[in-house]
Amino acid sequence: MAAEEQPVIWMRPEQAGVGRPAERSRAEITAAAVELADREGLDAVSMRRVAAALGTGAASLYRYVATRDDLLDLMTDSAAAEYELRPPSGVWLSDLLDVAAQARAIMRRHPWLPALVVTRPSLGPHGVDVLEHVLEALALHSASPARKVEAFALMNAVTAQFVQHELATTDAAAARHAAYLHHVATAGRHPRIAALFAASPVEPVESVEPVESVEPVESAEDDRFAALLSRVLTGVLG
Repeated sequence: MAAEEQPVIWMRPEQAGVGRPAERSRAEITAAAVELADREGLDAVSMRRVAAALGTGAASLYRYVATRDDLLDLMTDSAAAEYELRPPSGVWLSDLLDVAAQARAIMRRHPWLPALVVTRPSLGPHGVDVLEHVLEALALHSASPARKVEAFALMNAVTAQFVQHELATTDAAAARHAAYLHHVATAGRHPRIAALFAASPVEPVESVEPVESVEPVESAEDDRFAALLSRVLTGVLG
């Protein structure tokens, strides 16, 4: 018989029941992991590197965090603590767009986060608070509970994909792709693409400047993000 799966980390004791008294907390370990990921990326986060940042050995961390997956879950949930969950306004779409805008800003502050949201979504105590807030904003909406949860999941996934695209796309890359699409549109073999260019031409990028910071977000991208999420959410919820 397969071994019984361990419950999620938030349902387990803060420290393993054996060994010396606790010297660290999960919060300290999580903060060290987040700082490391912010600085060097998610691939840099290992039990050994986090332990070194805390001035201890990797073996001692296993008394608090059983696996690296547990650590990733803790990191994801710690980011959810950064939301400001304001009282619902009574306009459900505005309230959800506010949550999504905050999610986008949080993901831009932590560039490792979108990949975790897409590949291993998890809900810890802070994430559950965000879900409760979204459900409260949708309390008077006629959609089924399952559809509301689906909207929450899609909102997170679309936001993560949008941020990944923002962080990965440079002006130089945009210029190259625009030039190629213009070439395709004028070659005569793809009339539908040519019609798109005729209706909404892609402007060439005149100069390429290095991006010093991912914040603040340009207002045009704000508008595009809000329009995209509005279409997704109204499509799911009606």
